[in-house]
Amino acid sequence: MLNIALAIALLLVAGAFVLSLLRLVKGPDQPDRILALDTLYINAIALLVLFGIQLDNALHFEAALLIALMGFVGTVALCKYLLRGDIIE
Repeated sequence: MLNIALAIALLLVAGAFVLSLLRLVKGPDQPDRILALDTLYINAIALLVLFGIQLDNALHFEAALLIALMGFVGTVALCKYLLRGDIIE
């Protein structure tokens, strides 16, 4: 039963990944693209965690933590650049 639920969850999160990738490419303006990039890395984290559960491997969870850290820093840097025009004051 768990394998079926994991397969369905992987399929749905992969669909969300593709939709956010489309929004990243077709976004009408920069804030929409930044939000799509934020959603994209959250979906990547979800895919890694689900894949780690399916394979019963802890290495996937560590990779998900690294992606979360890098994604947060990247989102903050992009938003700061968009608002102020520079990242480092």
